[in-house]
Order: sequence, then C-alpha cells, then structure tokens
Amino acid sequence: MNMAHAHQALQFKQEGNKLFGKKKYDSAVECYSKAIKLDPKVPQFYTNRALCYLKLQKWEKAVSDCRCALEMDLKSVKAYFFLGQALSELDSLDESCSCLQKAYQLTKELEMNVGDELANTLRQVKKKRWLKLEEKRMKQEIELEKYLVKLVEKDFAEKSNLSSQDAADTISPDHKELTPENLKKAKEERVNEVLNLFREIDDRRQKREVPDFLCCKISFELLEDPVVTPSGITYNRKELEEHLQRVGHFDPVTRVALTQDKLIPNLSMKEVVEDFIANNKWVDGY
Repeated sequence: MNMAHAHQALQFKQEGNKLFGKKKYDSAVECYSKAIKLDPKVPQFYTNRALCYLKLQKWEKAVSDCRCALEMDLKSVKAYFFLGQALSELDSLDESCSCLQKAYQLTKELEMNVGDELANTLRQVKKKRWLKLEEKRMKQEIELEKYLVKLVEKDFAEKSNLSSQDAADTISPDHKELTPENLKKAKEERVNEVLNLFREIDDRRQKREVPDFLCCKISFELLEDPVVTPSGITYNRKELEEHLQRVGHFDPVTRVALTQDKLIPNLSMKEVVEDFIANNKWVDGY
C-alpha cells in the first residue's frame, strides 16, 4: 500500500467524520467512498459509511458495507451492530438477532463499554420478531375461523335437504321441532360457538408479553436457572458462568469483580418465572 494513499485515505475519513457530525450524510458517504477507493482494506471506512447509510435509510447498502468490514475483521462490534440494525429494517429478523447478539457478546469479551443502546436494540428486535410471529399466527387463526364457519354453514345447508326428522336428529335435542326458523337458530348457535372460541384466543394473545425483568441480562431469554450477583443483578446461571470462564471474572452489567462462588440462586425469581409460565402456556414459543 502506497503510504501517500493511506495518509490521504485517512484524511478523507476524518473529513467524513466532520461531515457526519454536521448530519451531512451524503457528503460524508462521498468522503468515506474516496477513502475506501484509496485504501480498501480498512474495515472502519466501511462501518463509517454503513452508519451513514443507516441514517439515510439505505438498508441494503449498509448491509453490504458491514459484510465487507466483517470479511476483514470478525471482531468488529460496529459491523455486527450496524448489520443487525439494517437487517431488522429489511425484516431479516433471525439474522438481525444473531448479529446483535454477536455484537453484545463481543463487547463483553473485549470489555467494551457501549452503554445501553446495543442491549436495547437487541431487545427491540427480539420483540419485533415475536410480534411478527404473532401476526402470522393471527392470520392463520383468521383463516381457520373462516374455514370453520364455512363448514358449519355447509353442514346446515346439507341438513336443510334432509327429511325433517333426520335433520333434527343430527342437530341437537333442543331442536326436535325442526322448522326453518329452528334450523336458522341452530346454525347461528354453532357459528357463535366458533366465533366465541376465537375471541377467547384473541383475548389471550393480546396479553402475550414477557416482562424484561424476567429475562437474562446476557441472553435476553426467559430466566430458567436464575442466580443473583452481589451487585443485585439476576442472570441465567449458564450464561453467567460462560461469561466468567470465557470473558473475565466481573459482573457483565456493573463490571464489579465477580467469581462463581459468589453466585446465589435467586429462588424468589425462579418462583415468579415458574408462575408466569404456568399462567402463560404460549411462552414455549417466545
């Protein structure tokens, strides 16, 4: 690499940073692009440009730049973070969660303090993914409801063609005196039974939300084997022990020194979680 080119590329990056600070994102993109052209092996140039693309809502371009940065640096927190954000906007929510989780893990491994933005973004994307699954379930339930109502209507249409006594026997004892009015009433009752069943399902679905305090601060999953640290933070035992072994002996949130023997089972939280699961059978799919 020509040293003059590398120096000039750095100047373009610095100019791009100034323009970004002034919210002149298009002009900043031009500077970062010039830097990349001069020195295409610097991952920071790509992540800086990716952030501009996020501000400009050019999601595909942000994704492309982040992937380029990761080809050169698999420990780029910014690349995973920005990639996760862009993928979320493109509704690639599974990969978005995976990238954001990787970024979060890297901040712990590299002992980086990035504030709450990354954790909050991961939590929001997980919720967005859950709501999308709920929307899909809702559409399926609506289709099923329509289908069952049509079956009921078809069934009663066929009964209207039977002899009076045969039709009455297939409906219910309450409608032995079969008349067009009774047949209509019986059909309405069956249809209402179907509709009421789906209303109950809908009411239960609208209450589906896992409170943040029931989730691990590392995995953001529902607490299964909660332990509390001397700092008062509750984690899943498995995730916290992995953190202590792989990253370092400190509390992931407070960064206070921590060893495994200091972990105390949070029996009260475990009881709360178990009660929540018992009253919310849908949690298995969360």
